[in-house]
Amino acid sequence: MALELMKLLVTATTTTETTPTPERFFFVTTTITAPGATLTIDAADFFDDSGTAVTELPALSSGNSLFNVYINGVMQMQDISTYTAGATGVGSLAIDVPAGLSSILIGSPVVLEVINFAPDSTTTIAT
Repeated sequence: MALELMKLLVTATTTTETTPTPERFFFVTTTITAPGATLTIDAADFFDDSGTAVTELPALSSGNSLFNVYINGVMQMQDISTYTAGATGVGSLAIDVPAGLSSILIGSPVVLEVINFAPDSTTTIAT
């Protein structure tokens, strides 16, 4: 009799659900931010969807999160913004206004959207 490789025959099905947890933070500028300058918004300067003052910006889940920045309702390019999670004095959003472009004017709404995803997988093994 010839040699054979013996192995188990197993059928498995995996189902993955990804649940987003969006959070939005709002700020209205009080000064002009000129081209070449940086607008830095502390966590305490934001308010949330209910109008309540924010004391902390959420952490970004590694590999399962993103943040978007909107100024005057227009999404901005990711590379002009730096997001730092944390409480007042630590947590902030910094927006670098590229030289040669328009200023961010007084009264401009800035919206920070943070989305963390919570993936959950279930595997069912049938023999």
